[in-house]
Amino acid sequence: MRRPQDLGGWLRARDGIAHTSDLRAAGFSAHDMSDAVSRGSVRRIRRSWLALPECDARRVAAASVGGRVTCVSAAAMWGVWVPPATTGHIHVAVSRSASRLTATGVLLHWSRGPAPAGRTQIDDPRINALFHIARCLPRVEALSVWESAIRSRLIEADVLPHVAWRSTRAAQLATVAGSLSDSGLETIFVEGMRRSGVRVRQQVWVDGHPLDGLIGRSLAIQVDGFTHHQAADRRRDLAADARLVMRGYVVLRFDYQQILFEWEHVRDTVVTAMAQGLHTRAVTA
Repeated sequence: MRRPQDLGGWLRARDGIAHTSDLRAAGFSAHDMSDAVSRGSVRRIRRSWLALPECDARRVAAASVGGRVTCVSAAAMWGVWVPPATTGHIHVAVSRSASRLTATGVLLHWSRGPAPAGRTQIDDPRINALFHIARCLPRVEALSVWESAIRSRLIEADVLPHVAWRSTRAAQLATVAGSLSDSGLETIFVEGMRRSGVRVRQQVWVDGHPLDGLIGRSLAIQVDGFTHHQAADRRRDLAADARLVMRGYVVLRFDYQQILFEWEHVRDTVVTAMAQGLHTRAVTA
């Protein structure tokens, strides 16, 4: 048998939480577990889960309802981009045979994803998390999260079309998801313009740097991310924009506030620029 003091280290190497059946299989006795709980080094969740005090609250919430962290909550734990407005609830996948329960701050997903998951698994398989994202979020936002996962090499883009998704929305995303966008914001921009009948080419290299988007020959699109630029970054961007202008390009730069919350302004600016022919200018590479 393992020594009781090993239990905390064993949990720490496994995301800070485990089902008691897995602890028993690892050689810990019921006494080891109860002793750790009584000493306060671990906490018991329901009857069958033990967690360290520092365990991620999303995993604790999933264990409290007998489910797995999924959807945007899982994606946020992976470290990929998720829409800021989706972080108010913890998304948990539960079995369709599970008792109907409620928990404050927890959003339950009852649909079964395409990948099997173990009974004592606390994190949903990545394929399943993408499945729930496709069903839970608006199409453009879901595509943004999918592409962020692809860019982070958490999933291979060429694998996605071969998954039996059991969801029309997920299957549609799998056919268009790629890895060209540097951020979820770029995906939202490109998809929004696509819906407006405008084709945006991505990652076109000009002046030794990739443009976030290029419309026609000469309408260059640059997208600023969520973090505010440092002064040096801002000067670099202004210098890059100036070099593009000297080559004949027209540069439109949008930030996250505009793309997420002022989309009509962004769309109208682009289509007005095109109506003025600013995408057809002669340029030098």
